[in-house]
Amino acid sequence: MAASAAAPALLRRLFCSSIPASSSVLRATFCSSAGFGSSSPSSIFGDATEVANVPPLTTPNLFVSGLSRLTTDEKLQGAFAPFGRLLEAKVVTDRVSGRSKGFGFVRYATIEEAERARQEMNAKFLDGWVIFVDPAKPRQPKPAPQQDTGSSHAGFTTNKTVGWCG
Repeated sequence: MAASAAAPALLRRLFCSSIPASSSVLRATFCSSAGFGSSSPSSIFGDATEVANVPPLTTPNLFVSGLSRLTTDEKLQGAFAPFGRLLEAKVVTDRVSGRSKGFGFVRYATIEEAERARQEMNAKFLDGWVIFVDPAKPRQPKPAPQQDTGSSHAGFTTNKTVGWCG
Protein backbone atom coordinates (compact mmCIF):
# COMPACT_ATOMS: atom_id res chain seq x y z
CA MET A 1 0.00 0.00 0.00
CA ALA A 2 2.83 2.42 0.76
CA ALA A 3 4.22 2.01 -2.77
CA SER A 4 0.89 2.84 -4.39
CA ALA A 5 0.47 5.96 -2.24
CA ALA A 6 3.91 7.24 -3.26
CA ALA A 7 3.37 6.58 -6.99
CA PRO A 8 1.68 9.92 -7.83
CA ALA A 9 4.41 11.90 -6.06
CA LEU A 10 7.10 9.89 -7.81
CA LEU A 11 5.46 10.35 -11.22
CA ARG A 12 5.01 14.08 -10.62
CA ARG A 13 8.66 14.44 -9.63
CA LEU A 14 9.74 12.41 -12.67
CA PHE A 15 7.61 14.40 -15.13
CA CYS A 16 8.42 17.79 -13.62
CA SER A 17 12.16 17.22 -13.64
CA SER A 18 12.30 15.87 -17.22
CA ILE A 19 10.18 18.59 -18.84
CA PRO A 20 12.23 21.48 -20.27
CA ALA A 21 11.59 24.89 -18.77
CA SER A 22 10.56 26.27 -22.16
CA SER A 23 7.37 24.17 -22.25
CA SER A 24 5.56 25.92 -19.44
CA VAL A 25 2.13 24.76 -20.65
CA LEU A 26 3.14 21.12 -20.38
CA ARG A 27 4.86 21.79 -17.07
CA ALA A 28 1.71 23.44 -15.70
CA THR A 29 -0.40 20.50 -16.83
CA PHE A 30 1.76 17.78 -15.27
CA CYS A 31 3.07 19.73 -12.28
CA SER A 32 -0.13 21.16 -10.88
CA SER A 33 -0.51 20.89 -7.14
CA ALA A 34 -3.90 19.18 -7.54
CA GLY A 35 -2.35 15.73 -7.80
CA PHE A 36 -3.35 12.81 -9.97
CA GLY A 37 -6.31 11.50 -8.02
CA SER A 38 -8.25 14.76 -7.72
CA SER A 39 -11.27 15.79 -9.73
CA SER A 40 -10.86 17.13 -13.25
CA PRO A 41 -9.22 20.56 -13.37
CA SER A 42 -11.20 23.59 -14.42
CA SER A 43 -8.38 24.57 -16.78
CA ILE A 44 -5.93 22.52 -18.76
CA PHE A 45 -3.16 24.94 -17.77
CA GLY A 46 -2.69 24.26 -14.00
CA ASP A 47 -2.78 28.00 -13.19
CA ALA A 48 -3.83 31.26 -14.86
CA THR A 49 -0.33 32.56 -15.61
CA GLU A 50 -0.16 31.04 -19.08
CA VAL A 51 -3.66 32.26 -19.99
CA ALA A 52 -2.95 35.82 -18.79
CA ASN A 53 0.02 36.35 -21.16
CA VAL A 54 -2.07 37.47 -24.13
CA PRO A 55 -2.43 40.91 -25.76
CA PRO A 56 -5.47 43.04 -24.82
CA LEU A 57 -8.65 42.89 -26.88
CA THR A 58 -9.57 45.55 -29.42
CA THR A 59 -13.12 44.31 -30.08
CA PRO A 60 -15.92 42.91 -27.89
CA ASN A 61 -16.32 39.94 -30.27
CA LEU A 62 -14.82 36.59 -29.25
CA PHE A 63 -14.12 33.44 -31.27
CA VAL A 64 -14.73 30.23 -29.30
CA SER A 65 -13.16 27.05 -30.68
CA GLY A 66 -13.12 23.45 -29.50
CA LEU A 67 -16.86 23.25 -28.91
CA SER A 68 -18.58 19.90 -28.59
CA ARG A 69 -20.92 18.83 -31.39
CA LEU A 70 -23.68 18.86 -28.76
CA THR A 71 -23.14 22.50 -27.70
CA THR A 72 -26.08 24.74 -28.59
CA ASP A 73 -26.54 28.51 -28.66
CA GLU A 74 -28.29 28.31 -25.28
CA LYS A 75 -25.45 26.35 -23.64
CA LEU A 76 -22.87 28.79 -25.03
CA GLN A 77 -24.90 31.73 -23.79
CA GLY A 78 -25.28 30.16 -20.35
CA ALA A 79 -21.53 29.57 -20.06
CA PHE A 80 -20.55 33.12 -21.06
CA ALA A 81 -23.43 35.10 -19.45
CA PRO A 82 -21.85 35.49 -15.96
CA PHE A 83 -19.04 37.70 -17.28
CA GLY A 84 -21.06 40.66 -18.50
CA ARG A 85 -23.89 41.84 -20.70
CA LEU A 86 -23.94 39.27 -23.49
CA LEU A 87 -25.40 40.60 -26.74
CA GLU A 88 -25.05 37.46 -28.85
CA ALA A 89 -23.85 33.87 -28.54
CA LYS A 90 -23.91 31.87 -31.76
CA VAL A 91 -22.68 28.34 -32.47
CA VAL A 92 -21.86 27.91 -36.17
CA THR A 93 -23.76 24.93 -37.56
CA ASP A 94 -23.65 22.88 -40.74
CA ARG A 95 -26.40 23.85 -43.17
CA VAL A 96 -27.26 20.28 -44.13
CA SER A 97 -27.04 18.35 -40.86
CA GLY A 98 -27.71 21.22 -38.45
CA ARG A 99 -24.90 20.01 -36.14
CA SER A 100 -22.28 22.26 -34.63
CA LYS A 101 -19.08 22.76 -36.62
CA GLY A 102 -17.13 23.00 -33.36
CA PHE A 103 -16.78 26.77 -33.08
CA GLY A 104 -18.86 29.83 -32.39
CA PHE A 105 -18.87 33.54 -31.65
CA VAL A 106 -19.75 35.56 -28.55
CA ARG A 107 -20.35 39.33 -28.49
CA TYR A 108 -20.37 41.52 -25.38
CA ALA A 109 -21.46 45.10 -24.84
CA THR A 110 -17.98 46.32 -23.83
CA ILE A 111 -14.39 45.28 -24.43
CA GLU A 112 -13.79 44.99 -20.67
CA GLU A 113 -16.53 42.36 -20.32
CA ALA A 114 -15.14 40.46 -23.30
CA GLU A 115 -11.63 40.56 -21.82
CA ARG A 116 -12.87 39.19 -18.52
CA ALA A 117 -14.77 36.39 -20.29
CA ARG A 118 -11.73 35.52 -22.38
CA GLN A 119 -9.48 35.26 -19.33
CA GLU A 120 -12.03 33.26 -17.31
CA MET A 121 -13.21 30.87 -20.05
CA ASN A 122 -10.05 30.22 -22.08
CA ALA A 123 -8.89 26.58 -21.74
CA LYS A 124 -11.93 25.62 -19.64
CA PHE A 125 -14.22 22.63 -20.06
CA LEU A 126 -17.63 23.08 -21.69
CA ASP A 127 -19.77 19.99 -22.39
CA GLY A 128 -16.75 17.80 -21.68
CA TRP A 129 -14.48 19.51 -24.25
CA VAL A 130 -11.72 22.06 -23.71
CA ILE A 131 -12.64 25.35 -25.35
CA PHE A 132 -10.33 28.16 -26.41
CA VAL A 133 -11.38 31.80 -26.52
CA ASP A 134 -9.63 34.23 -28.87
CA PRO A 135 -10.41 37.65 -30.33
CA ALA A 136 -12.68 37.37 -33.37
CA LYS A 137 -11.15 38.60 -36.61
CA PRO A 138 -13.29 40.65 -38.97
CA ARG A 139 -14.76 38.71 -41.88
CA GLN A 140 -12.68 39.03 -45.04
CA PRO A 141 -14.64 40.04 -48.14
CA LYS A 142 -15.05 37.26 -50.65
CA PRO A 143 -13.10 37.74 -53.88
CA ALA A 144 -15.06 38.62 -57.00
CA PRO A 145 -15.80 35.65 -59.27
CA GLN A 146 -13.20 35.21 -62.02
CA GLN A 147 -14.26 35.58 -65.63
CA ASP A 148 -13.92 32.34 -67.59
CA THR A 149 -11.77 33.02 -70.65
CA GLY A 150 -12.97 29.85 -72.45
CA SER A 151 -16.62 30.94 -72.63
CA SER A 152 -18.18 32.34 -75.75
CA HIS A 153 -20.60 35.23 -75.65
CA ALA A 154 -23.58 32.89 -75.96
CA GLY A 155 -22.80 31.18 -72.64
CA PHE A 156 -21.30 27.99 -74.09
CA THR A 157 -17.97 26.59 -72.94
CA THR A 158 -15.45 25.43 -75.51
CA ASN A 159 -14.13 21.92 -74.93
CA LYS A 160 -10.39 21.86 -75.60
CA THR A 161 -9.85 18.15 -74.98
CA VAL A 162 -7.79 16.46 -77.67
CA GLY A 163 -8.08 12.72 -78.19
CA TRP A 164 -10.66 10.04 -77.81
CA CYS A 165 -12.14 9.17 -74.37
CA GLY A 166 -14.20 6.11 -75.02
